[in-house]
Amino acid sequence: MLRSLLTSLAALAGLWSLFNTAVAGEVHYDTFDSPTLGHDYPYTVYLPDHYDANAAEPYPVVYLLHGSFGNERDWLAKGNLAQTADRLIRAGHIPPAVFIMPGSRSWWVDGHNEAARSAFFNDLMPHVENQYRVGATRALRGVGGLSAGGFGALNFALEKPEMFAAAAALSPASYLPYPPSNSSAHRHPAFLDEQGNFDTALWDQLNYPAYLEAYRINVTPRPSAEESDIPIVPLYISAGRSDVYDAEFHARQLRQAMERIQPNDVRLDLYPGGHTWRVWRASLPAALTFMFQHIGKGPINQ
Repeated sequence: MLRSLLTSLAALAGLWSLFNTAVAGEVHYDTFDSPTLGHDYPYTVYLPDHYDANAAEPYPVVYLLHGSFGNERDWLAKGNLAQTADRLIRAGHIPPAVFIMPGSRSWWVDGHNEAARSAFFNDLMPHVENQYRVGATRALRGVGGLSAGGFGALNFALEKPEMFAAAAALSPASYLPYPPSNSSAHRHPAFLDEQGNFDTALWDQLNYPAYLEAYRINVTPRPSAEESDIPIVPLYISAGRSDVYDAEFHARQLRQAMERIQPNDVRLDLYPGGHTWRVWRASLPAALTFMFQHIGKGPINQ
């Protein structure tokens, strides 16, 4: 009887193991030569289980940006991206998708140290779309990021709404009017001028308020039209309630600014915790689920 029980338990354990590994994406680390940067551009890629390079239809793709002084491995090593994507795909909350996690020495801006923004659009995206079977149209693209990566993802979506179907900004370092004194922006080479001082004029030029009016005009229907030529970019925002950079306050400011333009397409979630991976890991499933309510929902040729 005991042997029978042990056999049954082993069988159940095998089934549980099979269930848990039935959907498991692959992760690869790669680089390519970036003409814009003048050096190799590193990135990490997550490919869904049974990824097919010759699939009839392209896969949705989400670009996830790391934070200040981070790198292309952060989302995988600290953010549990692979496990989260596996779980959401297995549960049917998101479709099989490709995730690209690039590395940058900047705040995803064309700053004083490198042209990170230009390299993203001119080098990384064309490389990814040539290398992998991913969507090359707005309907199949999303962009997200944490902290400085949230700053970058937000700016990318506002500047180029014709390129992204949804965006997510987790604890975005999109501070108004300027970063708090304890923010790494004050010592990051992206924002330090030749004298080593924080460049307030550059911050004004690159922070999200600089993009809002052009974005509003782009996504607002003309008087003679029911819809605008460029749809709005639905935005997910999260922040920790104990964030040392007061991210909750700045996230609320961002939500208010965006709701004036797209009142039904902004979501803000607040989590216990600070400016930490605990908060970003907790909010990642909600962020991806939100984004995939919009990614892949329209005509894939748009």
